[in-house]
Amino acid sequence: MTTDPAVTADVAVRRVLLVANTTRDQACEIARAFVKSLSAHGIVVRLLAAEAADLGLRPDESRIEVVADDGSAAVHCELAVVIGGDGTILRAAEITHRSGTPLLGVNLGHVGFLAEAEPDDVEHTIEAIVDRRWTTEERLTVDVTVLQGAEVVANTFALNEASVEKAARERMLELVVEVDGRPLSRWGADGVVCATPTGSTAYNFSAGGPVVWPVVEALLIVPLSAHALFARPMVVAPSSVIAVEVMSTNEGAGVLWCDGRRTVDLPPGARIEVRRGAPVPLVRLHDSPFTDRLVAKFGLSVEGWRGAAERRMRENGND
Repeated sequence: MTTDPAVTADVAVRRVLLVANTTRDQACEIARAFVKSLSAHGIVVRLLAAEAADLGLRPDESRIEVVADDGSAAVHCELAVVIGGDGTILRAAEITHRSGTPLLGVNLGHVGFLAEAEPDDVEHTIEAIVDRRWTTEERLTVDVTVLQGAEVVANTFALNEASVEKAARERMLELVVEVDGRPLSRWGADGVVCATPTGSTAYNFSAGGPVVWPVVEALLIVPLSAHALFARPMVVAPSSVIAVEVMSTNEGAGVLWCDGRRTVDLPPGARIEVRRGAPVPLVRLHDSPFTDRLVAKFGLSVEGWRGAAERRMRENGND
């Protein structure tokens, strides 16, 4: 039996939403450990119905709630614990988008840029949740509107990126890109990526775009395999409105992808507008700078680095 958390929840009770990639045995094991420990500390753990079934947990057990998989699942939850890779965190962002519930990722993926904790940090992570020893870092998102003429066909959002791509491999898309109401360039291309700083290490990175520190507020535009003399990655103001028009002369259609999860078909003549949206709060347990995260996640070589402190010691003759 599922319940409507917006109606039944006692806001005085501490609640945590748990979202897990239950197709992985390790994620299921860690999820059960979170449920058991948080429940023992008097915190109600809320689960999506399908995932509760996969974990073998029932709503009539002590301090377990099972809810429908919709936009109200995170209502009255102080945070959402997400166990899986970046894809699972992006799925959780869909669930928490309306409520603005902070996301705490436990990384089981290959890179895990969005995650804060690793599997061997489970006990420390649980203690931090219980003691409320965590902070949040707001990440810029984009709101995406698809229009056909004057009609709004779709409204959605993205934490990482919104990409306009060709639907058929054998055909390029003819696109015109506009920034703040003024045309920028026309490209025959495989598509174009409009990314956030958070998404700069995702599809944007693979497409040759710049890595942007999350504290920088900006929007990124990266053409995909464009046949043009001017087709460089660009960084525009966070207040800018980016528009991509699928030319009516296109023989084939395009497709809009948001975070690699949600799609909208784009017929010739479609217009896609991308603008800044409401931020997504990510939970932070550590003060480590983004530079360290970049080095660790990409395995960058820093051999030979001795740092400013050791350099000053050498200059003072203390080496």
